[in-house]
Amino acid sequence: MIRELIQTFLSAVGVFYVLYMMGYASFLFLSVTVGSATLYGSKRRNHLKNELEGGHYVPVTIVVPAHNESVTIESSVRSLAMLDYQSYEIVVVDDGSSDDTSQILVDAFQMVRVDRPIWRRLRCQPAEAVYETWNSRVPITLIRKRNGGKADALNMGINASRYPYFLCMDADSVLQRDSLEKIVRPVLEDDRVVAVGGSVRPCNGAEIRDGAVVNYRMPRKLLPCMQVLEYDRSFLAARILFDQFNGSIIISGAFGLFKKSAVIDAGGYDATTVGEDMELVMRLHVFCREHSIPYRVRYATDAICWTQAPEKLGDLCKQRRRWHIGLYQSMTRHRNILFDLKYGMVGFISCLYFLLYELFSPYIEVFGVLVTALSWAVDFLNVPFMLLYMGVYVLYSSILSLTAFFARIHTVDLKLSLGDVCKAIGLCVVEVSCLRFILAWVRVTALGRGRGKKAVWGQIERKRINFDQGS
Repeated sequence: MIRELIQTFLSAVGVFYVLYMMGYASFLFLSVTVGSATLYGSKRRNHLKNELEGGHYVPVTIVVPAHNESVTIESSVRSLAMLDYQSYEIVVVDDGSSDDTSQILVDAFQMVRVDRPIWRRLRCQPAEAVYETWNSRVPITLIRKRNGGKADALNMGINASRYPYFLCMDADSVLQRDSLEKIVRPVLEDDRVVAVGGSVRPCNGAEIRDGAVVNYRMPRKLLPCMQVLEYDRSFLAARILFDQFNGSIIISGAFGLFKKSAVIDAGGYDATTVGEDMELVMRLHVFCREHSIPYRVRYATDAICWTQAPEKLGDLCKQRRRWHIGLYQSMTRHRNILFDLKYGMVGFISCLYFLLYELFSPYIEVFGVLVTALSWAVDFLNVPFMLLYMGVYVLYSSILSLTAFFARIHTVDLKLSLGDVCKAIGLCVVEVSCLRFILAWVRVTALGRGRGKKAVWGQIERKRINFDQGS
């Protein structure tokens, strides 16, 4: 009797996993196909110069929140000061750093302390000191304040901004020279746009000179190599597909453009969550729908931000644990969106996808491993079929990951050596079959470890960005 119950249970679980994987495989195939087609279409338009003519600009404030970023802050700000754009400013917010982040900027750009009042339309910790410089190509403002977290620092940057749009980015990242121009294009095309997400790529292994990639190779270390493949699959897949129906509910905190008035009206960044980037985008959806405001949330595929991927497994686990806690907080705070007709495809597709294949997926994957072990223990496991099933899964996922990776490489005119191509193919299998399950376990334990913790900065080891300013 007990064996029959176990067999019935295992059969039901098997049916669930087949349906679950069919849904994920279909979504991944559709999203990679749409994403690749979109990238190639964008490349053709660029070659044909079928883009907006120059001379059209929207003034933008670049907000850079920083906490103990002395290693990367100078090179990051120097790269921002070299962008091909006519009207923008840079606002760096030092959120209570215990290192010399502020002093490095003051010395590097010959900044002067000023008595500048800041209207705090969004709640944030008060400013302790404000520095400005006009010796740079663009105006740069540095605000030093008490520690309040990344969201608090972003709110301060918005309060201090002078322009109607702001772009938030991390202090360990570098923009390509034309990235600001490209991320602004959706705003010029449609004045309903309230937010635009850019494409984020790991800069490990990239040599960037004067805001352009002059040499690109796969990172030497295996862990960031696998993250390169993962990033391309993630950004190429779901985000491009969701962009087709105004369904994007996450914009990376490393690179996103927002309409300032809309963000202020919606209440700014939430300093009580560790996933402030996703939470804000979901709140913009809610705010605009509740107030019947026509709006669009877009994704700019060719606006690229280069960021540092963690090179140590411990740092990667901390990052992914933080991301999963932020996902949980955003999904639970805005759970009313799910299946609500008022939110259209955002509630029926976007939120459902993030619920099933992002929030619940690590639990489903780990549960699947445990059920497989149980099946083997009671001698119900069809080993040849299981090996075939896993082989098909790994092969299918690897092919789609490589499709996304090589599509991205080709459409942004990067070149890879034969050794890097072989490395990408080999590590793609490892990423799908090994790293994915390690990170699944990390995400399973994330909520337990994160319970009761404040929204604080997530720190990982930084290295100097391979950025060279030409003469």
